[in-house]
Amino acid sequence: MYYWTTHPSPVGLLTLACDGENLTGLWLEGQKYFGDTIPGEMSLKDDLPVFRAAKKWLGRYFAGERPAISELPLRPIGGEFRQGVWSRLCEIPYGQVVTYGDIAKKMAAGMNRKSMSSQAVGGAVGHNPISIIIPCHRVVGANGSLTGYAGGIGAKIKLLQLEGADMSRLFAPTKGTAL
Repeated sequence: MYYWTTHPSPVGLLTLACDGENLTGLWLEGQKYFGDTIPGEMSLKDDLPVFRAAKKWLGRYFAGERPAISELPLRPIGGEFRQGVWSRLCEIPYGQVVTYGDIAKKMAAGMNRKSMSSQAVGGAVGHNPISIIIPCHRVVGANGSLTGYAGGIGAKIKLLQLEGADMSRLFAPTKGTAL
């Protein structure tokens, strides 16, 4: 059984999902792939300990603190490759950005392969079911483009600014398929 609740934030209303003990989803309102990893129906249930912990974590995060990802029991639902990419996302330090290519190189090395497609990594990053906490907003294009955030470029910019990321070489794309 899966449950959901909502939480207001500076980037809009957030929907959180859990399996009763572990956080399985966090989506921004209107986000692409909203809820797509949750098998079956979810029931509204606001008073679960995991939701209280996640809301407290988010409150601290949006207050400018740096709560550790490890403070929350996370269980994103996805295949082995996506799980590997999401694990790499958790290694990106607060307030810093990496490229899809950087993650692709780490994934390739971990799989004993010569190379890995940045586009394949981008697909896994885009389908991250626990936004903000698993920090997919910290991934940018090789040229500094803020492309590809399922929650919207505006939210990505707000999150990076909140974290104090160096935005001087980053830019929002004006056209393309990954807006």
